[in-house]
Amino acid sequence: MTATTDTQEMPETNEATGATGGGYEPTDRTVPSRSRERARYDRETVHSILDQAYVCHLGFIRDGAPVVLPTLYGRVGETLYVHGSTGSRPLLAAGQSDPGLPVCLTVTHVDGLVLARSAFHHSINYRSVIVHGTAHQVTDEAERRMALDALVDHVVPGRSADSRPANAKELAATAVIRLDLGEVSAKIRTGGPNDEPEDMGLPYWSGVVPVAPVHGTPIPADDLAPGIATPDYLAAL
Repeated sequence: MTATTDTQEMPETNEATGATGGGYEPTDRTVPSRSRERARYDRETVHSILDQAYVCHLGFIRDGAPVVLPTLYGRVGETLYVHGSTGSRPLLAAGQSDPGLPVCLTVTHVDGLVLARSAFHHSINYRSVIVHGTAHQVTDEAERRMALDALVDHVVPGRSADSRPANAKELAATAVIRLDLGEVSAKIRTGGPNDEPEDMGLPYWSGVVPVAPVHGTPIPADDLAPGIATPDYLAAL
C-alpha cells in the first residue's frame, strides 16, 4: 500500500513553501520530500488537527537509540503540554539541563480507507501534524496546574472544573513538559483512489470507506453514588 502516489485538490498556496498565509514558517524538516502539495502551515488547520485528537506520539533519542511513546497531551495557545510520571526518562531528560530534550511529536487522524483497483494505489485519507522542537520540564506550580487542567479538558472539555484537583502528593508524582509550536507542519490527504487509466476497466470495486471516531453512551462507575446525573458536557462529545 502507498499513501504517497495519489493526488488531491488543494487550496491556493505559496508555490515556494506551500504556506497558506498567517502560519508557521516552513523549514527543511517540515517540508515533505514527497507529496508537498498536501502540506499545510496555517495555524487554523494545525490547531484543528491537534485539538481533535487524543493521543500523540513523542519521539526522542534514549541511550543512542530512537524511542517513540504514545501519550496524552493538551494545547494551550502555541504550546503543547505532555505529562507523565516524575520517573519517566523523557521527562527527566527534559529537566536535566537548560537545553532541554530534542523531540518530534506527531498526531494522526485516519479519515478513510482508499481502495483502488490496483494494490499499489491503495491508500488512506488522513490528517496529521508533526512538531519538531525542544521540550522543557515545567517547574512553575501554577503553570503545571494549568497544564494538567488543559490535559483533562483536552480529552473532555469542561471536565477539569467538574473533578477534584490534584493534591500535593499527586502533583509531586506528576511531571509536565512543554513543547512550543514553532517548527510545525500539517499534511492532509483527501479524495478517492488514483487508479491508472489502463486499470479503469478492471472488475474490482474502487472507492473510499469513511472512518470516524464514535463516542458511545457513558457507562456509570459501579460504585457511583445514587443521584449523580451524567454531566451535560458528555452529550457534546
